[in-house]
Amino acid sequence: MCGIVGYIGFRSAADVIVEGLQKLEYRGYDSFGVATSNPHLAVYKCEGKISEKFEKARELHGSIGVGHTRWATHGVPSDRNAHPHLDCTGRIAVVHNGIIENYSALTRELKERGHTFLSETDTEVVAHLIEEAYDGDLRAAVAQAITHLKGSYALLVTAEGHEEIVAARDSSPLVLGIGDQELFAASDVTPLIGYTERVVYLDDGDLATLDREGWHVYHHGTPVKRAIEHVDWDVETVRKGGFPHYMLKEIFEQPKVFYDTFHGITPESLPERYRRPSEITVVACGSSYHAGLVFKYLCESTCRIPVRAELGSEFKYFTPPLKGIVMVITQSGETADTLAALKKAKAYNCPTLAITNVLGSTVTRIADHTLYMRAGPEISVAATKSFVAQLAVLMQLVNLMSPKSGLSGSLERANSAIDEVLLQDIGRAVEICRPAEHLFYVGRGLFYPIALEGALKMKEISYIHAEGYAAGELKHGPFALLSEETPVVALCSPGDTYSIMLSNIKEMKARKAPIIGIGARGDRELIDIVDVFLPIPESHELVQLIATSVLLQQLAYQTAVALGRDVDQPRNLAKSVTVE
Repeated sequence: MCGIVGYIGFRSAADVIVEGLQKLEYRGYDSFGVATSNPHLAVYKCEGKISEKFEKARELHGSIGVGHTRWATHGVPSDRNAHPHLDCTGRIAVVHNGIIENYSALTRELKERGHTFLSETDTEVVAHLIEEAYDGDLRAAVAQAITHLKGSYALLVTAEGHEEIVAARDSSPLVLGIGDQELFAASDVTPLIGYTERVVYLDDGDLATLDREGWHVYHHGTPVKRAIEHVDWDVETVRKGGFPHYMLKEIFEQPKVFYDTFHGITPESLPERYRRPSEITVVACGSSYHAGLVFKYLCESTCRIPVRAELGSEFKYFTPPLKGIVMVITQSGETADTLAALKKAKAYNCPTLAITNVLGSTVTRIADHTLYMRAGPEISVAATKSFVAQLAVLMQLVNLMSPKSGLSGSLERANSAIDEVLLQDIGRAVEICRPAEHLFYVGRGLFYPIALEGALKMKEISYIHAEGYAAGELKHGPFALLSEETPVVALCSPGDTYSIMLSNIKEMKARKAPIIGIGARGDRELIDIVDVFLPIPESHELVQLIATSVLLQQLAYQTAVALGRDVDQPRNLAKSVTVE
């Protein structure tokens, strides 16, 4: 869940690396570090965010270097635990994304052989293993060192006196950027944008060398060719564009994202084998899991196909009986738990389908077939436009599986509904949420997963404890927590459960809970019983679902801003969860 960048070329390596790490801060931001060679190795490491403390790192000289922005797994955030980590001689520098599971045993063995450790991290063992194998051939030393590692890693290694970077990956993402007389390596493509559109995605088991003459890839020691692919993202997609936060920019990009993604999934996108499966198992984590729950409700009611939604972190260890298709959903295409679940599904010989936002990501190379979101890079940690893009893919998937459903026509103007809710004044709702210590979000049917997603957004960026519930479940315990200090966000759209939702809201009002009600514009009955009414357009149920999702994103965002939170980089979190 950390971000790494390497550079060799004609520019200042420190400048390129610092800029790249700033673009990767969504992967981790509790400390950072840079090492350059000029020709002697120079290192700067610091606790804190690189976006706030980068000046000294940019003073390092040289046109070869590696850098790292950290989300702590082993050892507290500190200068000494920040990467790069060095060997005993101080001549070999290593940056690492992933977890070395056997680092404790390796540390003991290395200490017994006389090595001195300066940090609490798992990564430092890699530098010492390379040191032991190093006889002047850096690639061979790295290749030898990684044979001792268990776990996941994306590594960049450089050594004093070598105009070379060695990269290696196993179960953690790593991409090369191929420029004109310059080469890059990074956790994903965002640091490469503006320098090159040509990228090479490394596979698990790959080791690559980058030097003044070019780049070479080896797979378990054997030279291999990896295709150069084209990335069509531009510089503006990773800039704030005048918005105070990336999250707000990404919220306002959603009308276009939904339209582009929904129309980007065509009948040609879905092979026949996926049209009428006997059943579907959806595996995902976080917001992607909530999108999967929406798909479960929609697919079962529309296509009459049984769907089971499973958490990726549980699936690997508690695999249910599998029949039919296994579908995984992951924005980054690199979510560790989801990838592990996908590999397990393939071991059961199930046809696999992936939904992701990132061309060339690991999930696209493992799954049998991939459907792509068209959200562009999402920088803020909280998922917004990627969640709406996932809904677009899943709704179009249901439409393709059941063409007579008429969903396509109903969703044609969903982007206009998003535009409409983006213009709402939700200040009174924010005033209710801001002082609260606890919030409940409730909904029924398709709106139950949206309640879960709304609560997740609120808790992750405002730090207010928020829980999503199926409205009928409140009487099975949570009612005990309701009071005038416990606001409830109630999702009450027209449909089969409308009347019972009104009854539930009245029951909550009887316990003096302040109610923020979200429902169709002009719903007088709902307006009369809630404290604050937030309208959504009168439209198809799925359009209202999408509009409600966006409205809840806005509620979380504005509450977090009112509380002075770090919206784009909430504490303890990272964007891409690439370790278990």
